[in-house]
Amino acid sequence: MVSHSIVALISFVALSVVLIGVLGFVMHVRHKYSPNLIGALIGALMCFVLLETIPALI
Repeated sequence: MVSHSIVALISFVALSVVLIGVLGFVMHVRHKYSPNLIGALIGALMCFVLLETIPALI
């Protein structure tokens, strides 16, 4: 049986991949790349994973 927290982690990762992909596509279409925005988004996602999801799995 699959734990609810594992399903939540997998769905969060999938949603994050989709959101980062959409952000990259929009910046590619507009020809405006902002490394600060990309870094902030990835940092916020990693912070959420480290502070919320991993302790829930342990």
